[in-house]
Amino acid sequence: MASQVKQPQGRSLSFLFSCCFKGSDQPEITYCHDNVVAALEPTLPMPPLQELDSMFTELVDELDLTEEHRAAMFSLPAEKKWNLYSSKKLENKGATNWPEFYIDQLWSMAARRTLLALEDEDEHGRHKIVDDLKTALRTQPMRFVTQFIELDGLSCILNFLKSMDYETTESHIHTSLIGCIKALMNNSQGRAHVLGHCESINIIAQSLATENSKTKVAVLEILGAVCLVPGGHKKVLEAMLRYQKFASERTRFQTLLTDLDRSTGRYRDEVNLKTAVMSFINAVLSQGAGETSLEFRVHLRYEFLMLGIQPVIDKLRSHENAILDRHLDFFKMLRNEDELMISKRFDVDHIETKSASQMFELIKKNLNHTEAYPHLLSALQHCLMIPYKKSITTLHYWVLLDRIVQQLVLQTDKGENPDVAPLEDFNVKNIVRMLIKESEVKQWKEQADKMRKDHQNLQQRFEKKERECEAKNKEKEGIMAMLNKIKDKLERESNDHKQAKLHVAELSARLQQLSSTSSIPGGPPKTSGGFVPLAVVPSIPSPQPPPLPPPSGGLPAFGMAPFAPPPPPPSGAPLETKNIPQPSNPMKSFNWTKMPKSKTAGTIWKEIDELKVFKDLDLEEFQRAFSAYQRPQKDAEDDRTVAKKVKELSVIDGRRAQNCHILLSRLKLTNEEIRHAILTMDEQEDLPKDMLEQLLKFVPEKSDIELLEEHKHELDRMAKSDRFLYDMSRINHYQQRLQALYFKKKYAERVAEVKPKIQALCHASREVVQSGMLRQLLEVVLAFGNYMNKGQRGNAYGFRVSSLNKIADTKSSIDKNITLLNYMITVLEKKYPKLVTFSEELPNVPEAAKVNMTELEKEIGILRSGLKSVEAELHYQHAQSSHSPADKFVPVVSQFITVACFSFSEVEESLIEAKEKFGKALRHFGEDSSNLQPDEFFGIFDTFLIAFSEAKQDNQNMARYKEEEERRALLEAQLKRETEPKAMKSKADEEEGEFDDLVSALRSGEVFDKDLSKMNRKKLRRNNLFDSSRERPLAKPN
Repeated sequence: MASQVKQPQGRSLSFLFSCCFKGSDQPEITYCHDNVVAALEPTLPMPPLQELDSMFTELVDELDLTEEHRAAMFSLPAEKKWNLYSSKKLENKGATNWPEFYIDQLWSMAARRTLLALEDEDEHGRHKIVDDLKTALRTQPMRFVTQFIELDGLSCILNFLKSMDYETTESHIHTSLIGCIKALMNNSQGRAHVLGHCESINIIAQSLATENSKTKVAVLEILGAVCLVPGGHKKVLEAMLRYQKFASERTRFQTLLTDLDRSTGRYRDEVNLKTAVMSFINAVLSQGAGETSLEFRVHLRYEFLMLGIQPVIDKLRSHENAILDRHLDFFKMLRNEDELMISKRFDVDHIETKSASQMFELIKKNLNHTEAYPHLLSALQHCLMIPYKKSITTLHYWVLLDRIVQQLVLQTDKGENPDVAPLEDFNVKNIVRMLIKESEVKQWKEQADKMRKDHQNLQQRFEKKERECEAKNKEKEGIMAMLNKIKDKLERESNDHKQAKLHVAELSARLQQLSSTSSIPGGPPKTSGGFVPLAVVPSIPSPQPPPLPPPSGGLPAFGMAPFAPPPPPPSGAPLETKNIPQPSNPMKSFNWTKMPKSKTAGTIWKEIDELKVFKDLDLEEFQRAFSAYQRPQKDAEDDRTVAKKVKELSVIDGRRAQNCHILLSRLKLTNEEIRHAILTMDEQEDLPKDMLEQLLKFVPEKSDIELLEEHKHELDRMAKSDRFLYDMSRINHYQQRLQALYFKKKYAERVAEVKPKIQALCHASREVVQSGMLRQLLEVVLAFGNYMNKGQRGNAYGFRVSSLNKIADTKSSIDKNITLLNYMITVLEKKYPKLVTFSEELPNVPEAAKVNMTELEKEIGILRSGLKSVEAELHYQHAQSSHSPADKFVPVVSQFITVACFSFSEVEESLIEAKEKFGKALRHFGEDSSNLQPDEFFGIFDTFLIAFSEAKQDNQNMARYKEEEERRALLEAQLKRETEPKAMKSKADEEEGEFDDLVSALRSGEVFDKDLSKMNRKKLRRNNLFDSSRERPLAKPN
């Protein structure tokens, strides 16, 4: 039978509070009677098994065992269960097993303030009572501890500790009372009760004031253990702050450093006390907030360093105690790690915290060129303004600043202070929230980041699906449009075919009728088979209608030779002249290109009559504005040729592999996914067009394939780019497939680029031909030119359209800022206001001016050759005998070729139509269709439109400026009329009002303004001279 059973709760507590117990203090349940271990033989018969289990369960519940030990207890035989139960019941007999007894004794002992009157035996008896209580709290069942707590035994112990006098404080009773609290905390319920008491930790900490080293060790062990319990660390720091006030010390840890540094008297060899102090210091530094917060550890450690703990630690090494050295090593290790972490923050090897200059330089380096740097300078400037004289107020200023910075560093985001707040009601969070809503901003930022990531993922998925749907819809629309057009074309061809059949039938009937009539001379001879062949039937003469005369100025019919130009007039015959008004004085010439009358047939110039324009013009004003003025004109045009630097890239294997690796990293697809996309012609739109263009740059070459084939047994060891080239080389006609896929994806885009150019060319050609405003404007320009020009330049019937852009080159003789174009716009606004908006009838001319026919035909040629290449590859794939199920090249490309060929034929037809309309426009204006390109022809009109708009704006600006000048002149004249009488009156009143003005200036201070400004300038000049070595002097004002 077991005479001793170790309480499991004691083991768990010794693990949590290893500093509270020594190896000999493990709690045990010892059953003693009259100082002799009693024989645990049952005096009563053992009850039935069911009743015994119920009684034993009650006993085990009182012991507060863990599940593992409970199971071990219940597994004992029935005889041992009965022996344990009987011995426990026997032990519980007696007054010392009731908590009321100890509580009453403690109250009576606390009532006696002094032990001087007590005899040694009484003191020994009271000491024994406290020791017995300590033992009972450790060994008695859980019921005893519960009753002791319910009877407020803890308050009894704490009250005794508070009311002790000096002798009791230095006696063993004090040590035993602290031991009672340790024993009570050795139980989960008791520990929770002690930590939940509002004054328990504070009263325990006050026991550090004793000179009894054992008591101090016990107190430090309790406080160190409480630091390990959740929520206990801050209670200990608060208790030490209370102890500072209780002991009237300068800092809260002064007593600990004093005990740690004592090396004389009875404390010289108190290694246990010094070990307990270091253990407590390490617990305070490393537990609680110190587990995660570097700032908190540095904050507390600096408090110990300010008390001079480092030289004390160096002296403690002389004790050569293993446990003490371990605590010293932990303190040193934790400090070194923290200093290393701080150094890493500033990217330095070591920070000398005793050097104010080094710490300032580090702060300056981190904040320099940031938004916080001006605030650092502001803080330093205000620190300079703090009074520096030695006084208690100045000290308090710096203490306040120190505490504010401490709280800024230590206070958590939730506004909690891991240490006792140096400043009460100083919540950093609330103050910062007054400036910015930091918490809300942080929360919104996290939500925004999360939503942004989700949005990006959804956007990528959506874009992928959208590309798939867009590609499918385009294919569907293209096919439907093609089918509709084919249907219309088939209907037209079917109707034409029917008409042709009817016409053939009609001709056959007529031919049969003619052959059956023998009286018609020249009829077709009969043969044995019927009629002679149609080819040998002689033509029947029929009356021909007279030829129609060609329209005046009209164009020859398609396929016919143009009419011959009229013969030149005979030599000596007078030239036909127009009835153009002649200016009285020579005028500047309009530098146009005159078109001969012989080339105006069939052009717009045949429809223009500029003579009626002269009726609306003010020719005298026109003559004054543009009278002849000889001015040499130099056309200095610098022809600059920009040499295009062709970058020739010399690629080696390493660079090629690197670039391929970069491409694959951007593509984010496996080789198998790329292979599947190429075989299926990218039905899922995994390969963007730009990626396909890059993939074409990394097609395996013959040398690459040969080299890869030699190492195909080492596929697992191949680099990513090499493996990619090897896998792609296994695809039949990989390069041709890739090119076909790229052409298929780019086809719609290229067609969409070509069509607007062709449409702009068609529309612009139609607009310049049909524009009535443009025709009327040309009439005005022709009138201006014929009036201004004489001799060979005058008497024109038309002019080249390029002359339109030379209108602005002729400047007025009166105002060099006015050109002929400005004058013409002024005339148009007065006489023909509708013509000012002629650009509205030419909306497509600017776009047509960008169309280069050579480039346009080149683009169409690229489409044509691309379609042929894709068709050739389609024929090749058709000819292959076998295709894998994943290979969808043939069906996809067949469908694409059908749609693309039809749409390309439309593009070609529209280009032919555009060329015809453009040629018609050129002929309409009498231009040479063999040399003039669309960008040149329409560029002339586009440039003229821009110049016309700018000249119109210039006219408006000049009119506005003229109005302002007239208004300003009017105001100046009015002001002059008003000031003249006042000036005469001021001279008359000068002698009378001079003194009054001086008094008024003296009263208002205006009299000092001049002297004050002069004094300021002198002062500024002196400062500049004094600071000339550091700053540049200010420039003198003009």
